[in-house]
Amino acid sequence: MKNRLEEIRKQRGINQEELAAALEVSRQTIGSLENGRYNPSIILAFKIARFFGTTIEQIFIYEEETK
Repeated sequence: MKNRLEEIRKQRGINQEELAAALEVSRQTIGSLENGRYNPSIILAFKIARFFGTTIEQIFIYEEETK
């Protein structure tokens, strides 16, 4: 799943450690999310969206796999 987390975080002038502290996760979790190595739980996705005052869909981009 692609996401705009790094872009949105930088626009707001927040570093990874600040975001991690606000969401009660590790900085490594934020880095993994931004690099697409980790997809968030639905609870974490809601926390991120709420933190930025936006919707999950504006941060995380789900693309159907074509078969």
